[in-house]
Amino acid sequence: MTTNKRQTRVREQQESYTDPYAAYPLIEERYEVIEGVRYDLKPAPTVHHQQLVTSIWGSLSDTCAMNGEIFVSPIDVYLNEDYQFQPDVIFITNENRSIIKKKRIEGAPDLIVEILSPSTGWKDKQKKKEAYGLFGVKEYWLVDPHLQTVDQLVLIDGELQLNQTYGHLDTLTAEQFPCISVDFEKLFGALIKFEDDE
Repeated sequence: MTTNKRQTRVREQQESYTDPYAAYPLIEERYEVIEGVRYDLKPAPTVHHQQLVTSIWGSLSDTCAMNGEIFVSPIDVYLNEDYQFQPDVIFITNENRSIIKKKRIEGAPDLIVEILSPSTGWKDKQKKKEAYGLFGVKEYWLVDPHLQTVDQLVLIDGELQLNQTYGHLDTLTAEQFPCISVDFEKLFGALIKFEDDE
């Protein structure tokens, strides 16, 4: 009898740890699906990453708020069962707003921005680029905080191709979206406030 009680007690303790989110129902798992493979996302991006996300969102909101909707991660972009993403910044024009649903975006946004990091850069540059082009994302920006550059890719014949690379002193404009004008000297300059003391 004593042995059975001990075994039951141990089993109950193990079960209580199988779901780390059970005690915190408001915390949601963050992940992306690429080619049917799930990739878990880190729970906390760096300060530089979030500063750029916030600044790009603010810049787009200042000039494009009347032309569409601007979102920042975490928000799900569902393309199909094998392709589900959480881009850093998303712009959806008024003409395309039907893809915005109550719980997620279902379909290709007009513009997606990803801030590169060492752990996700290869997916952003290769797998996501291919998927976004396949599903018809019109423009894709790859922002490199380390090099302080922005690759602007545009959709041509079903493939996202490099249109221009902007440096930290440049202002990015987009032929497809006349409202866009992003001053990257200002955006990258703001990162100096958060440099680590070494």
